[in-house]
Amino acid sequence: MTTITPPISRFPVPELADIPEDIRARILEVQEKSGFVPNVFLALSHRPDECRAFFAYHDALMLREGSSLTKGEREMIVVATSAANQCLYCVVAHGAILRIYEKKPLVADQVAVNYRKADITPRQRAMLDFAMKVCTASHTVNDADYEALRAHGFDDEDIWDITGITAFFGLSNRMANVISMRPNDEFYLLGRVPREKK
Repeated sequence: MTTITPPISRFPVPELADIPEDIRARILEVQEKSGFVPNVFLALSHRPDECRAFFAYHDALMLREGSSLTKGEREMIVVATSAANQCLYCVVAHGAILRIYEKKPLVADQVAVNYRKADITPRQRAMLDFAMKVCTASHTVNDADYEALRAHGFDDEDIWDITGITAFFGLSNRMANVISMRPNDEFYLLGRVPREKK
């Protein structure tokens, strides 16, 4: 029986050799580090200018120095809100990253299904409560929401970070859903089983 692998996007995916040099260099760097090319890089390379802008904003949010949010907490926001937006790609890909950062093989599944029952801290739960409100009802955010976060030690810059990550991945989730971006098979095992030594 032959298994047919579905395409990674509904839109044309350029060959690596046809991708602009700066984007190709980043893709090869990611491939060297992870051992595979995440499909998001190839799918978004369909429109190079948008791809560059997407990853510039992604990096500004997810790699920002000086934030009190850990890399794992940033990924928790992505996983919880992506689950609310029913984005398979982002839940699977960022779930893998979350498992790696937190060194907890179960946390991503817990956060994706019901973060309120997940093995996370009360501070992280408050962070996700706010992120989910931004995700699903941002027009109702009020002073009480800010105070609830401040009670857990978050400041205004942290609140901006939570909001920015949630909003950015709202765009990412919608793009991934509409173009039917397929997660790489490799993501499913990352952070669950030890990586093979090279």
